[in-house]
Amino acid sequence: MPSGTSDSTANAARMTPRAITACRRTSTAVSVCPATIAAPSFDRDFPTMRKHRYLQLDVFAARAGSGNPLGVVFNAETLSSAQMQQIAAWLNLSETVFFLPVSVPDADYHIRIFTPRTELPFAGHPSVGAAWAAVTHGVTACKHDGRLRQQCAAGVLPVDVFDRHGALLVRLRAPRARAIDTGDTYADALRAACAGLRAGAQPAALWNNGPNWWLLELADAQAVRQAAPDLAAIARLTQASAACGLAIYAPMHDHDAGLVVRAFCPGDGIPEDPVTGSANACIAARLHGDGRLPGAQSRYVASQGREVGRDGRVHVDVDAEGEVWIGGATLQVIDGRIDW
Repeated sequence: MPSGTSDSTANAARMTPRAITACRRTSTAVSVCPATIAAPSFDRDFPTMRKHRYLQLDVFAARAGSGNPLGVVFNAETLSSAQMQQIAAWLNLSETVFFLPVSVPDADYHIRIFTPRTELPFAGHPSVGAAWAAVTHGVTACKHDGRLRQQCAAGVLPVDVFDRHGALLVRLRAPRARAIDTGDTYADALRAACAGLRAGAQPAALWNNGPNWWLLELADAQAVRQAAPDLAAIARLTQASAACGLAIYAPMHDHDAGLVVRAFCPGDGIPEDPVTGSANACIAARLHGDGRLPGAQSRYVASQGREVGRDGRVHVDVDAEGEVWIGGATLQVIDGRIDW
């Protein structure tokens, strides 16, 4: 460094954008051309990104890594719908929720739910995780009776938040499920999707509780655990019928679970969902309609996720009015920010 030049001055000089002179090499020397190439303007070429608080939660999990991951983005009112979809696709989780200001008088908080490919009116594990995040991160206060109201595209849904042995648990009332009469419209696609699966008492049928789900009871828990369905055939079926996926299930007799469930969603880019709240709620409504709920007092626990390295637990209750409530534990795994 030349004498008399300070380190700070030299550093500043190196940091200052300069025009880049275009040169031409000749056989004897390098000559300077009159044209110059301007240094890029970073302010112009890179738009300012906003910072949003971001969490990643593990929902329906007794321990970290055993449930279904959920992305949570706070203060999302500055994001467009297209940006929310881009973030959900980039994160590539089963779902990502975005907190927005409430727009109806009786709601305590407001979320939108996105998969990597589309927005959902309702989904179980995002709703459970969002309620947990709303209370633990100050979006809304926990009321004396534990009852909150979640605004989402499916309407305003009641959510119960309560403390059990020092852990904050959430249960929510799923939208009322109904069977959809499809006739023979999807008969060929349905046969292909269910090929090789040992069916049980309840045949394949399309149900809706916000999203559409194909439901199929299998012969026993072992048939569910060992199932290896044709994912391409399931994708064709679900895309043709605007369904999230195919959920298979059967009673089981474990010390902590009365039903085993698996959910395949290849049409939405998710070969097998680790733990699925809305599918479990549809299954419960269907079993209740046939008087076949496992467990006592219309209450049971569903096991889901072992086949993809998880061990989720969904707590299911059906009340006296036939409304299905789903819930479970949520753990926080990541706390940071997202710039978008």
